[in-house]
Amino acid sequence: MNADSLDAVADVLQSLRTTIVRAARDRAPLRIRGGGSKDFLGQQFDGDLLDTRPLAGILSYEPTELVITALAGTPLAQVEALLAEHGQMLAFEPPSFGGPATVGGVVAAGLSGPRRASVGAVRDFVLGLGCMDAQGRELQFGGQVMKNVAGYDVSRLMCGAMGILGLITQVSLKVLPRPAAEATIMFGCDASQALTLLNTWGGQPLPISASVVGSGSLVVRFSGARAAVDAALSRMNHDHAARRVPDDAAAQLWADLREHRAAFFSDTGRALWRLSLPSTAPLGSLPGEQCIEWGGALRWLKSDADPADVRAAASAAGGSAMLFQGGDRSAGVFHPLPAPLLALHRRLKQQFDAPGIFNPGRMYTDL
Repeated sequence: MNADSLDAVADVLQSLRTTIVRAARDRAPLRIRGGGSKDFLGQQFDGDLLDTRPLAGILSYEPTELVITALAGTPLAQVEALLAEHGQMLAFEPPSFGGPATVGGVVAAGLSGPRRASVGAVRDFVLGLGCMDAQGRELQFGGQVMKNVAGYDVSRLMCGAMGILGLITQVSLKVLPRPAAEATIMFGCDASQALTLLNTWGGQPLPISASVVGSGSLVVRFSGARAAVDAALSRMNHDHAARRVPDDAAAQLWADLREHRAAFFSDTGRALWRLSLPSTAPLGSLPGEQCIEWGGALRWLKSDADPADVRAAASAAGGSAMLFQGGDRSAGVFHPLPAPLLALHRRLKQQFDAPGIFNPGRMYTDL
């Protein structure tokens, strides 16, 4: 950024600071919002709009260092386009759900796409982060290099916090080169068989970068060195008579899965649950349809089942259930927290946002 652009950023930060300090004084809630692509996520919330979009721009990008630093309101599409020019990517494949997602929103929502099981989640790629607390103070955590771990855990706290701890102002993200080769295969397989296969393959040297189970089929993507991908394809053709999906169709398939444009997500009449479970957990007996990702660890469930039953089933399997979209949200969206963990959340909220102005109730009604 040039000097004029940096001056403009300073003016925006000052305007945001003034708004935050005034809101803290008046105990008036603020609704932090970027592009609004994930407005549906979380509990209902209100308050005066704190728009992050004016806080936009790439602060630095070093392709050889595999790091990009952007202001919170920077469009995700702008970042991904710049990385693509250099053959790089945000490996955790953040979804935008067809909206104008921003970098700050990506971190605040903490959502990852199909590649998450093989490379890690959003929090694993956040090297450093800047935020503004309820006192209007600009805080910096972490750094801009992968070896710098000072404050790293604090940066991770903001990932998936839905903005309840403060206003994210900038983020430094680790980026990765695009794979040298990719290939997608598909073969008929019921869900139970697919889970068995995926868990078996998970302990083997296969370059699996994504998987999805649904509608009587198992689809797997291989990514990596050409020799490794070719060897995996040869093995699958021999063992399972797998059909290779044409590259263009495969790219569309994974993009549709990432952005919830796939047919499974088109039914808006039933609640959509996001179940995080051990990959070896059985399918269970909950009514509805499932779409399974991440080697079995992410189970999307479309169901009219009682929320208490869904959460009880998830807990019994050693996981959690989030009401992702639709359904009766009166019983809460996120999985209930054990008392000690809820107490920890409250202490963190108090530390960063004592007046309780940032997105109150977005995650839990008493936070």
